[in-house]
Amino acid sequence: MAQTIKLTATDGTPVEFVDEVIGSGAMKDVYFSPDKSYVVGFFREKQDANAKDRLQNIVGKYREKIFGQIGGDYWENLFCWPTKLVEWNGKLGIVCPTYQKHFFFQGGKFKGLEKQGKWFASAKLRNKFVEPDQKGTWLTHFHMCLQIARAVRRLHAAGLAHSDLSYKNVLVDPLSGKAAVIDCDGLVVPGKYPPDVVGTPDFIAPEVLQTRALKLGNPNKKLPSIQTDRHALAVLIYMYLLNRHPLRGGKVNDLDAAKDEELSMGAKALFVEHPTDKSNRPKIKNLAPSELPQGDVEKLPYTICGPYLKELFDRAFIDGLHDPMKRPTADEWENALVKTTDLMQPCQNPNCEAHWFVFDNSTKPKCPFCGTEYHGQLPVLNLYYSPAKGNFRPENYRLMVYDKQSLYMWHVNRLITPNERIKSEDKKPVGDFHFHNGKWILINRRLPDMWDVSEQPKRQIKVGEYVELTEGRKILLSGEEGGRLIVVQLVSN
Repeated sequence: MAQTIKLTATDGTPVEFVDEVIGSGAMKDVYFSPDKSYVVGFFREKQDANAKDRLQNIVGKYREKIFGQIGGDYWENLFCWPTKLVEWNGKLGIVCPTYQKHFFFQGGKFKGLEKQGKWFASAKLRNKFVEPDQKGTWLTHFHMCLQIARAVRRLHAAGLAHSDLSYKNVLVDPLSGKAAVIDCDGLVVPGKYPPDVVGTPDFIAPEVLQTRALKLGNPNKKLPSIQTDRHALAVLIYMYLLNRHPLRGGKVNDLDAAKDEELSMGAKALFVEHPTDKSNRPKIKNLAPSELPQGDVEKLPYTICGPYLKELFDRAFIDGLHDPMKRPTADEWENALVKTTDLMQPCQNPNCEAHWFVFDNSTKPKCPFCGTEYHGQLPVLNLYYSPAKGNFRPENYRLMVYDKQSLYMWHVNRLITPNERIKSEDKKPVGDFHFHNGKWILINRRLPDMWDVSEQPKRQIKVGEYVELTEGRKILLSGEEGGRLIVVQLVSN
Protein backbone atom coordinates (compact mmCIF):
# COMPACT_ATOMS: atom_id res chain seq x y z
CA MET A 1 0.00 0.00 0.00
CA ALA A 2 1.30 3.43 -0.96
CA GLN A 3 2.58 5.62 1.86
CA THR A 4 2.56 9.38 2.32
CA ILE A 5 6.12 10.72 2.40
CA LYS A 6 6.74 13.93 4.33
CA LEU A 7 9.74 16.11 3.45
CA THR A 8 11.06 19.60 4.03
CA ALA A 9 11.78 21.65 0.91
CA THR A 10 15.00 23.63 0.53
CA ASP A 11 13.05 26.78 1.48
CA GLY A 12 12.06 25.19 4.80
CA THR A 13 8.39 24.53 3.97
CA PRO A 14 6.73 21.08 4.27
CA VAL A 15 6.07 18.91 1.20
CA GLU A 16 4.08 15.67 1.10
CA PHE A 17 3.54 13.13 -1.66
CA VAL A 18 2.09 9.64 -2.07
CA ASP A 19 4.81 7.09 -2.83
CA GLU A 20 3.22 5.87 -6.06
CA VAL A 21 4.44 6.95 -9.51
CA ILE A 22 1.63 8.54 -11.55
CA GLY A 23 3.75 9.27 -14.61
CA SER A 24 7.27 9.14 -15.98
CA GLY A 25 8.87 11.49 -18.48
CA ALA A 26 12.24 11.45 -20.18
CA MET A 27 14.01 12.64 -17.02
CA LYS A 28 11.65 12.41 -14.04
CA ASP A 29 9.21 10.20 -12.13
CA VAL A 30 6.15 12.07 -10.87
CA TYR A 31 4.08 11.66 -7.69
CA PHE A 32 0.84 13.31 -6.46
CA SER A 33 0.46 15.19 -3.21
CA PRO A 34 -2.21 13.65 -0.93
CA ASP A 35 -4.81 16.24 -1.99
CA LYS A 36 -3.61 16.23 -5.63
CA SER A 37 -3.13 20.00 -5.57
CA TYR A 38 0.52 19.64 -6.60
CA VAL A 39 2.95 17.04 -7.92
CA VAL A 40 6.54 16.19 -7.06
CA GLY A 41 8.86 15.10 -9.86
CA PHE A 42 12.16 13.42 -9.00
CA PHE A 43 15.05 13.34 -11.47
CA ARG A 44 16.18 9.78 -12.08
CA GLU A 45 19.76 10.88 -12.78
CA LYS A 46 21.85 12.65 -10.17
CA GLN A 47 21.90 16.42 -10.73
CA ASP A 48 25.28 18.13 -10.32
CA ALA A 49 25.85 21.32 -8.33
CA ASN A 50 25.38 23.52 -11.39
CA ALA A 51 22.04 21.91 -12.26
CA LYS A 52 20.86 22.26 -8.69
CA ASP A 53 21.92 25.91 -8.63
CA ARG A 54 20.09 26.53 -11.92
CA LEU A 55 16.90 24.96 -10.55
CA GLN A 56 17.24 26.97 -7.34
CA ASN A 57 17.30 30.13 -9.47
CA ILE A 58 14.14 29.00 -11.27
CA VAL A 59 12.12 28.33 -8.09
CA GLY A 60 13.74 31.26 -6.31
CA LYS A 61 14.65 34.62 -7.78
CA TYR A 62 13.10 34.09 -11.24
CA ARG A 63 9.83 32.84 -9.83
CA GLU A 64 9.75 35.89 -7.57
CA LYS A 65 10.65 38.14 -10.49
CA ILE A 66 7.68 36.93 -12.54
CA PHE A 67 5.02 36.10 -9.95
CA GLY A 68 5.94 38.15 -6.91
CA GLN A 69 4.85 41.55 -8.18
CA ILE A 70 1.70 43.51 -8.96
CA GLY A 71 -0.20 41.58 -11.64
CA GLY A 72 2.01 38.55 -11.11
CA ASP A 73 -1.01 36.34 -10.46
CA TYR A 74 -1.90 36.73 -14.16
CA TRP A 75 0.97 34.38 -15.03
CA GLU A 76 -0.26 31.60 -12.75
CA ASN A 77 -2.66 30.56 -15.52
CA LEU A 78 -0.09 30.72 -18.32
CA PHE A 79 2.67 28.68 -16.69
CA CYS A 80 3.00 25.53 -14.65
CA TRP A 81 6.02 26.87 -12.79
CA PRO A 82 8.08 24.92 -10.21
CA THR A 83 7.61 26.25 -6.68
CA LYS A 84 10.11 24.32 -4.54
CA LEU A 85 13.05 21.91 -4.52
CA VAL A 86 13.17 18.75 -2.39
CA GLU A 87 15.57 15.85 -1.91
CA TRP A 88 14.60 12.22 -1.20
CA ASN A 89 16.67 9.06 -1.23
CA GLY A 90 19.55 10.94 -2.82
CA LYS A 91 17.37 12.30 -5.65
CA LEU A 92 16.54 15.92 -6.40
CA GLY A 93 12.90 16.76 -6.96
CA ILE A 94 10.79 19.75 -7.96
CA VAL A 95 7.30 20.67 -6.79
CA CYS A 96 4.79 21.99 -9.35
CA PRO A 97 1.08 22.85 -9.20
CA THR A 98 -1.30 20.31 -10.75
CA TYR A 99 -2.58 21.15 -14.22
CA GLN A 100 -5.90 22.98 -14.31
CA LYS A 101 -9.04 20.96 -14.97
CA HIS A 102 -9.74 22.38 -18.44
CA PHE A 103 -6.42 20.93 -19.69
CA PHE A 104 -7.86 17.41 -19.39
CA PHE A 105 -10.40 15.79 -21.71
CA GLN A 106 -13.69 15.74 -19.83
CA GLY A 107 -15.35 13.09 -22.00
CA GLY A 108 -15.04 10.89 -25.07
CA LYS A 109 -12.32 8.36 -25.86
CA PHE A 110 -9.58 10.45 -24.21
CA LYS A 111 -11.46 11.20 -20.98
CA GLY A 112 -9.05 12.02 -18.18
CA LEU A 113 -5.98 12.46 -20.43
CA GLU A 114 -4.02 15.69 -20.77
CA LYS A 115 -4.78 17.92 -23.75
CA GLN A 116 -1.23 17.88 -25.06
CA GLY A 117 -0.75 20.27 -27.91
CA LYS A 118 0.07 17.54 -30.43
CA TRP A 119 -3.61 16.51 -30.67
CA PHE A 120 -4.52 19.93 -32.06
CA ALA A 121 -1.38 20.77 -34.06
CA SER A 122 -1.25 17.74 -36.37
CA ALA A 123 -3.93 17.29 -39.02
CA LYS A 124 -3.54 13.51 -38.88
CA LEU A 125 -4.12 13.31 -35.13
CA ARG A 126 -6.77 16.01 -35.06
CA ASN A 127 -8.78 14.60 -37.98
CA LYS A 128 -8.52 10.93 -37.01
CA PHE A 129 -8.87 10.99 -33.25
CA VAL A 130 -10.19 14.25 -31.80
CA GLU A 131 -13.98 14.35 -31.54
CA PRO A 132 -15.74 17.35 -33.13
CA ASP A 133 -16.97 18.74 -29.82
CA GLN A 134 -13.37 18.88 -28.55
CA LYS A 135 -11.80 20.75 -31.47
CA GLY A 136 -12.87 24.29 -30.63
CA THR A 137 -12.97 26.92 -33.38
CA TRP A 138 -10.33 28.67 -35.45
CA LEU A 139 -10.83 31.74 -33.24
CA THR A 140 -10.08 29.78 -30.05
CA HIS A 141 -6.90 28.48 -31.69
CA PHE A 142 -5.84 32.10 -32.22
CA HIS A 143 -6.54 32.75 -28.54
CA MET A 144 -4.36 29.75 -27.59
CA CYS A 145 -1.51 31.05 -29.72
CA LEU A 146 -1.89 34.49 -28.17
CA GLN A 147 -1.52 33.09 -24.66
CA ILE A 148 1.54 31.04 -25.66
CA ALA A 149 3.18 34.08 -27.29
CA ARG A 150 2.42 36.17 -24.21
CA ALA A 151 3.96 33.57 -21.87
CA VAL A 152 7.09 33.28 -24.02
CA ARG A 153 7.36 37.07 -24.19
CA ARG A 154 7.39 37.17 -20.37
CA LEU A 155 10.10 34.50 -20.18
CA HIS A 156 12.30 36.34 -22.65
CA ALA A 157 11.76 39.66 -20.88
CA ALA A 158 13.21 38.02 -17.76
CA GLY A 159 16.23 36.86 -19.78
CA LEU A 160 15.11 33.22 -19.70
CA ALA A 161 14.69 30.74 -22.57
CA HIS A 162 12.48 27.65 -22.36
CA SER A 163 14.92 25.42 -24.29
CA ASP A 164 12.27 22.83 -25.25
CA LEU A 165 9.28 24.82 -26.45
CA SER A 166 7.06 22.36 -28.32
CA TYR A 167 3.55 20.93 -28.37
CA LYS A 168 4.87 18.37 -25.87
CA ASN A 169 5.48 21.15 -23.37
CA VAL A 170 2.38 23.23 -23.98
CA LEU A 171 -1.07 22.34 -22.69
CA VAL A 172 -4.00 23.76 -24.64
CA ASP A 173 -7.76 23.86 -24.40
CA PRO A 174 -9.35 24.65 -27.77
CA LEU A 175 -12.78 24.92 -26.14
CA SER A 176 -11.85 27.95 -24.03
CA GLY A 177 -8.83 29.16 -26.00
CA LYS A 178 -6.54 28.76 -22.98
CA ALA A 179 -2.95 27.53 -22.96
CA ALA A 180 -0.15 26.98 -20.46
CA VAL A 181 3.60 26.44 -20.84
CA ILE A 182 4.89 23.51 -18.79
CA ASP A 183 8.25 21.83 -18.01
CA CYS A 184 9.68 25.14 -16.83
CA ASP A 185 12.39 23.31 -14.87
CA GLY A 186 14.31 23.13 -18.15
CA LEU A 187 14.66 26.90 -18.49
CA VAL A 188 17.98 28.29 -19.69
CA VAL A 189 19.14 30.59 -16.87
CA PRO A 190 21.64 33.38 -17.66
CA GLY A 191 25.13 32.54 -16.44
CA LYS A 192 24.28 28.85 -16.01
CA TYR A 193 24.83 26.02 -18.45
CA PRO A 194 21.63 25.08 -20.26
CA PRO A 195 20.05 21.68 -19.57
CA ASP A 196 21.13 18.61 -21.49
CA VAL A 197 18.02 18.67 -23.70
CA VAL A 198 18.37 20.54 -27.01
CA GLY A 199 14.68 20.41 -27.86
CA THR A 200 12.01 18.24 -29.41
CA PRO A 201 12.18 17.13 -33.08
CA ASP A 202 10.05 19.43 -35.25
CA PHE A 203 10.90 22.41 -33.02
CA ILE A 204 14.70 22.40 -32.80
CA ALA A 205 16.17 25.43 -34.57
CA PRO A 206 18.23 24.61 -37.70
CA GLU A 207 21.46 26.02 -36.23
CA VAL A 208 21.17 23.74 -33.18
CA LEU A 209 20.78 20.66 -35.40
CA GLN A 210 23.68 21.73 -37.61
CA THR A 211 26.07 21.97 -34.66
CA ARG A 212 24.69 19.18 -32.47
CA ALA A 213 27.75 16.97 -33.05
CA LEU A 214 30.15 19.63 -31.72
CA LYS A 215 31.35 19.27 -28.15
CA LEU A 216 30.07 21.47 -25.34
CA GLY A 217 32.41 24.42 -25.04
CA ASN A 218 33.06 24.69 -28.77
CA PRO A 219 32.35 28.35 -29.66
CA ASN A 220 30.57 27.26 -32.85
CA LYS A 221 28.11 25.02 -31.03
CA LYS A 222 24.62 26.54 -30.84
CA LEU A 223 22.64 25.82 -27.68
CA PRO A 224 19.04 26.56 -26.69
CA SER A 225 18.51 30.31 -26.34
CA ILE A 226 15.94 33.05 -26.80
CA GLN A 227 16.67 32.95 -30.56
CA THR A 228 15.96 29.19 -30.75
CA ASP A 229 12.77 29.72 -28.71
CA ARG A 230 11.64 32.21 -31.36
CA HIS A 231 11.93 29.53 -34.02
CA ALA A 232 9.98 27.04 -31.92
CA LEU A 233 7.28 29.63 -31.16
CA ALA A 234 6.80 30.36 -34.86
CA VAL A 235 6.50 26.62 -35.60
CA LEU A 236 3.93 26.21 -32.82
CA ILE A 237 1.77 29.08 -34.06
CA TYR A 238 1.96 27.85 -37.66
CA MET A 239 0.95 24.32 -36.62
CA TYR A 240 -1.91 25.35 -34.33
CA LEU A 241 -3.42 27.54 -37.04
CA LEU A 242 -2.73 25.39 -40.12
CA ASN A 243 -2.24 21.85 -38.72
CA ARG A 244 0.91 21.12 -40.70
CA HIS A 245 4.64 21.61 -40.19
CA PRO A 246 6.28 24.58 -41.95
CA LEU A 247 9.41 22.62 -42.96
CA ARG A 248 8.15 19.06 -43.58
CA GLY A 249 7.42 18.97 -47.28
CA GLY A 250 8.08 16.77 -50.27
CA LYS A 251 11.78 17.44 -50.80
CA VAL A 252 14.25 14.61 -50.12
CA ASN A 253 17.75 15.80 -49.22
CA ASP A 254 19.36 12.39 -48.63
CA LEU A 255 18.37 8.76 -49.20
CA ASP A 256 19.45 7.87 -45.69
CA ALA A 257 16.43 8.65 -43.48
CA ALA A 258 18.44 9.92 -40.50
CA LYS A 259 20.66 12.12 -42.66
CA ASP A 260 17.63 13.42 -44.56
CA GLU A 261 15.94 14.38 -41.29
CA GLU A 262 19.05 16.20 -40.10
CA LEU A 263 19.40 18.14 -43.36
CA SER A 264 15.69 18.87 -43.86
CA MET A 265 15.33 20.34 -40.37
CA GLY A 266 18.86 21.77 -40.25
CA ALA A 267 21.30 22.98 -42.90
CA LYS A 268 18.86 22.62 -45.83
CA ALA A 269 15.64 23.52 -44.05
CA LEU A 270 13.19 25.16 -46.48
CA PHE A 271 9.76 26.67 -45.89
CA VAL A 272 7.07 24.51 -47.54
CA GLU A 273 5.37 27.71 -48.76
CA HIS A 274 8.49 29.55 -49.89
CA PRO A 275 7.25 31.94 -52.62
CA THR A 276 10.11 31.38 -55.09
CA ASP A 277 11.61 27.99 -54.20
CA LYS A 278 8.73 25.54 -54.42
CA SER A 279 10.86 22.39 -54.25
CA ASN A 280 9.64 21.53 -50.73
CA ARG A 281 5.93 21.78 -51.49
CA PRO A 282 4.05 18.80 -49.98
CA LYS A 283 3.20 16.16 -52.56
CA ILE A 284 -0.54 15.62 -52.21
CA LYS A 285 -0.35 12.04 -53.56
CA ASN A 286 1.95 11.11 -50.69
CA LEU A 287 -0.35 12.47 -47.97
CA ALA A 288 -2.79 10.31 -46.06
CA PRO A 289 -6.48 11.24 -46.32
CA SER A 290 -6.37 12.27 -42.65
CA GLU A 291 -3.73 14.92 -43.50
CA LEU A 292 -6.13 16.70 -45.85
CA PRO A 293 -7.26 19.34 -46.52
CA GLN A 294 -4.78 21.00 -44.14
CA GLY A 295 -1.77 19.43 -45.84
CA ASP A 296 -2.66 21.02 -49.18
CA VAL A 297 -0.85 24.38 -49.14
CA GLU A 298 -2.59 25.43 -52.35
CA LYS A 299 -6.05 24.93 -50.88
CA LEU A 300 -5.28 26.41 -47.46
CA PRO A 301 -2.20 28.65 -47.88
CA TYR A 302 -0.70 30.46 -44.93
CA THR A 303 -2.06 33.73 -46.29
CA ILE A 304 -5.49 32.77 -44.86
CA CYS A 305 -4.00 33.79 -41.49
CA GLY A 306 -4.11 37.43 -42.60
CA PRO A 307 -1.50 40.07 -43.49
CA TYR A 308 0.02 40.57 -40.03
CA LEU A 309 0.81 36.88 -39.50
CA LYS A 310 1.91 36.36 -43.10
CA GLU A 311 4.60 38.98 -42.60
CA LEU A 312 5.86 37.27 -39.44
CA PHE A 313 5.76 33.79 -40.99
CA ASP A 314 7.90 35.15 -43.85
CA ARG A 315 10.40 36.54 -41.39
CA ALA A 316 10.44 33.34 -39.34
CA PHE A 317 10.66 30.77 -42.14
CA ILE A 318 12.33 32.70 -44.98
CA ASP A 319 14.47 35.57 -43.65
CA GLY A 320 15.14 34.16 -40.19
CA LEU A 321 15.17 30.43 -40.80
CA HIS A 322 18.96 30.41 -41.10
CA ASP A 323 19.55 33.86 -39.59
CA PRO A 324 18.36 33.78 -35.96
CA MET A 325 18.64 37.55 -35.47
CA LYS A 326 15.91 38.14 -38.06
CA ARG A 327 13.28 36.01 -36.32
CA PRO A 328 10.17 37.77 -34.96
CA THR A 329 10.04 38.29 -31.21
CA ALA A 330 7.30 36.88 -29.01
CA ASP A 331 6.07 40.44 -28.51
CA GLU A 332 5.64 40.86 -32.27
CA TRP A 333 3.66 37.60 -32.46
CA GLU A 334 1.46 38.76 -29.60
CA ASN A 335 0.66 42.09 -31.26
CA ALA A 336 0.01 40.47 -34.65
CA LEU A 337 -2.33 37.88 -33.12
CA VAL A 338 -4.34 40.59 -31.33
CA LYS A 339 -4.72 42.59 -34.56
CA THR A 340 -5.63 39.46 -36.53
CA THR A 341 -8.40 38.42 -34.13
CA ASP A 342 -9.91 41.85 -34.81
CA LEU A 343 -10.02 40.92 -38.51
CA MET A 344 -12.02 37.74 -37.95
CA GLN A 345 -15.57 37.09 -39.08
CA PRO A 346 -17.98 34.30 -38.11
CA CYS A 347 -18.67 31.99 -41.05
CA GLN A 348 -22.30 32.11 -42.15
CA ASN A 349 -22.33 28.34 -42.66
CA PRO A 350 -23.53 26.83 -39.35
CA ASN A 351 -21.88 23.50 -40.26
CA CYS A 352 -18.43 24.97 -40.89
CA GLU A 353 -15.90 23.26 -38.61
CA ALA A 354 -13.68 26.35 -38.36
CA HIS A 355 -16.64 28.68 -37.59
CA TRP A 356 -14.44 31.74 -38.22
CA PHE A 357 -12.18 33.15 -40.93
CA VAL A 358 -9.90 36.17 -41.38
CA PHE A 359 -11.24 38.93 -43.65
CA ASP A 360 -9.02 39.02 -46.73
CA ASN A 361 -9.73 42.62 -47.77
CA SER A 362 -11.70 41.45 -50.80
CA THR A 363 -15.03 42.71 -52.05
CA LYS A 364 -16.35 39.14 -51.96
CA PRO A 365 -15.05 37.61 -48.72
CA LYS A 366 -15.54 33.90 -48.24
CA CYS A 367 -14.56 31.29 -45.71
CA PRO A 368 -11.46 29.40 -46.98
CA PHE A 369 -12.39 26.31 -44.99
CA CYS A 370 -15.88 25.59 -46.33
CA GLY A 371 -16.05 28.01 -49.28
CA THR A 372 -19.15 29.85 -48.03
CA GLU A 373 -19.29 33.41 -49.36
CA TYR A 374 -20.30 36.21 -47.01
CA HIS A 375 -23.66 37.68 -48.02
CA GLY A 376 -24.83 41.10 -46.93
CA GLN A 377 -23.18 44.32 -45.84
CA LEU A 378 -19.93 43.98 -43.93
CA PRO A 379 -18.68 47.01 -41.97
CA VAL A 380 -14.92 47.46 -41.80
CA LEU A 381 -13.64 50.02 -39.30
CA ASN A 382 -10.31 51.61 -40.21
CA LEU A 383 -8.53 52.88 -37.11
CA TYR A 384 -6.66 56.20 -37.07
CA TYR A 385 -4.47 57.68 -34.34
CA SER A 386 -3.54 61.28 -33.52
CA PRO A 387 0.19 62.13 -33.33
CA ALA A 388 -0.89 65.73 -32.72
CA LYS A 389 -4.21 67.23 -31.66
CA GLY A 390 -6.65 67.39 -34.57
CA ASN A 391 -4.34 65.47 -36.90
CA PHE A 392 -5.10 61.79 -37.59
CA ARG A 393 -3.09 59.19 -39.46
CA PRO A 394 -3.97 55.62 -40.54
CA GLU A 395 -2.68 52.97 -38.14
CA ASN A 396 -2.62 49.85 -40.32
CA TYR A 397 -5.19 48.40 -37.95
CA ARG A 398 -8.75 47.36 -38.78
CA LEU A 399 -11.68 46.13 -36.78
CA MET A 400 -14.23 43.88 -38.46
CA VAL A 401 -17.83 44.13 -37.29
CA TYR A 402 -20.31 41.33 -36.66
CA ASP A 403 -23.65 41.23 -34.88
CA LYS A 404 -23.46 41.57 -31.08
CA GLN A 405 -19.71 42.19 -31.19
CA SER A 406 -18.23 44.26 -28.36
CA LEU A 407 -16.00 47.33 -28.52
CA TYR A 408 -13.24 47.54 -25.89
CA MET A 409 -10.91 50.19 -24.54
CA TRP A 410 -7.94 48.77 -26.46
CA HIS A 411 -9.87 49.65 -29.62
CA VAL A 412 -10.71 53.11 -28.31
CA ASN A 413 -7.23 54.10 -27.13
CA ARG A 414 -3.93 52.95 -28.64
CA LEU A 415 -2.14 53.39 -25.30
CA ILE A 416 -4.17 50.52 -23.81
CA THR A 417 -3.07 46.98 -24.63
CA PRO A 418 -5.05 43.79 -23.85
CA ASN A 419 -2.33 42.05 -21.89
CA GLU A 420 -1.38 41.35 -18.28
CA ARG A 421 -1.05 45.08 -17.49
CA ILE A 422 -4.61 46.02 -18.43
CA LYS A 423 -6.82 47.36 -15.64
CA SER A 424 -9.98 45.49 -14.66
CA GLU A 425 -12.09 48.48 -15.67
CA ASP A 426 -10.62 48.45 -19.18
CA LYS A 427 -11.63 44.80 -19.70
CA LYS A 428 -15.31 45.76 -19.74
CA PRO A 429 -17.05 46.42 -23.10
CA VAL A 430 -17.58 50.12 -23.84
CA GLY A 431 -19.87 49.65 -26.83
CA ASP A 432 -21.49 47.00 -29.00
CA PHE A 433 -22.42 46.51 -32.63
CA HIS A 434 -25.76 45.26 -33.90
CA PHE A 435 -27.49 44.60 -37.19
CA HIS A 436 -30.83 46.27 -36.43
CA ASN A 437 -33.73 46.84 -38.86
CA GLY A 438 -31.44 46.29 -41.84
CA LYS A 439 -28.79 48.71 -40.56
CA TRP A 440 -25.50 48.37 -38.73
CA ILE A 441 -25.26 50.44 -35.56
CA LEU A 442 -22.78 51.08 -32.77
CA ILE A 443 -24.29 51.66 -29.33
CA ASN A 444 -22.24 53.74 -26.90
CA ARG A 445 -22.31 52.04 -23.49
CA ARG A 446 -19.58 53.76 -21.50
CA LEU A 447 -17.67 56.35 -23.57
CA PRO A 448 -18.17 59.92 -22.29
CA ASP A 449 -16.43 61.61 -25.23
CA MET A 450 -17.69 59.91 -28.39
CA TRP A 451 -18.50 62.07 -31.43
CA ASP A 452 -19.75 61.73 -35.00
CA VAL A 453 -17.34 64.06 -36.80
CA SER A 454 -18.41 63.20 -40.35
CA GLU A 455 -19.90 66.65 -40.82
CA GLN A 456 -19.75 70.03 -39.10
CA PRO A 457 -21.01 70.76 -36.60
CA LYS A 458 -19.96 67.49 -35.02
CA ARG A 459 -22.56 65.55 -33.03
CA GLN A 460 -21.94 63.94 -29.66
CA ILE A 461 -23.07 60.34 -29.26
CA LYS A 462 -23.99 60.16 -25.61
CA VAL A 463 -23.90 57.05 -23.45
CA GLY A 464 -26.94 54.95 -24.35
CA GLU A 465 -27.26 56.46 -27.84
CA TYR A 466 -26.25 54.84 -31.12
CA VAL A 467 -24.70 55.87 -34.42
CA GLU A 468 -25.38 54.17 -37.75
CA LEU A 469 -22.37 52.72 -39.57
CA THR A 470 -22.54 54.17 -43.07
CA GLU A 471 -19.91 54.45 -45.80
CA GLY A 472 -17.27 57.03 -44.92
CA ARG A 473 -18.71 57.92 -41.51
CA LYS A 474 -16.07 59.21 -39.09
CA ILE A 475 -16.49 58.50 -35.39
CA LEU A 476 -14.13 59.90 -32.76
CA LEU A 477 -14.09 57.37 -29.94
CA SER A 478 -12.11 59.49 -27.50
CA GLY A 479 -10.48 62.90 -27.43
CA GLU A 480 -7.93 61.80 -24.80
CA GLU A 481 -4.28 61.18 -25.56
CA GLY A 482 -4.11 57.98 -27.59
CA GLY A 483 -7.81 58.23 -28.52
CA ARG A 484 -8.73 56.82 -31.90
CA LEU A 485 -10.86 57.89 -34.83
CA ILE A 486 -12.66 55.21 -36.86
CA VAL A 487 -13.61 55.58 -40.51
CA VAL A 488 -16.34 53.22 -41.70
CA GLN A 489 -15.99 51.23 -44.91
CA LEU A 490 -18.87 49.04 -46.13
CA VAL A 491 -18.26 45.90 -48.17
CA SER A 492 -21.40 44.68 -49.88
CA ASN A 493 -21.93 41.24 -51.40
